[in-house]
Amino acid sequence: VKFGNKLERFDEGVFINCTSLERITIPLKDGLITVDNILTRCKNLKHVDLVEGVELRETIAALHFVEWRKNMNEEINSINQNLPNAPAGEWDNIIGRYDDGEKAQVIRRWIRSVLDKMIHYKAEHERILNEAATTLQLALPQDAVMN
Repeated sequence: VKFGNKLERFDEGVFINCTSLERITIPLKDGLITVDNILTRCKNLKHVDLVEGVELRETIAALHFVEWRKNMNEEINSINQNLPNAPAGEWDNIIGRYDDGEKAQVIRRWIRSVLDKMIHYKAEHERILNEAATTLQLALPQDAVMN
């Protein structure tokens, strides 16, 4: 299932019991998943792609340090290693229904983690550029800076 970047959020229970759901393409948005039961019993969901895939990869490629790029790529790819192992929801005899499982929680935490890292690296990137610009400005003769 592919969604566009205009998707704001998933409503409660949207994919409950959708055992044929194996892959989903979603936008990288905080608040997209606000409830835990949207993927209950989606036991075959194992892969998440991002709508912003190409643009996000280009942004990551522009990060200043190789280590930052590596870290971001690992974070983005981690969902497809963690999601297959997340419980999809089991029958709970105590409450007399299926529990919500953890797939929605895993995706929600992953989205937040990717966004947090991007914000962090963007701020660090800007800081380094500003420091370099200041150093360059101080190193150049004053009349060269004015022109």
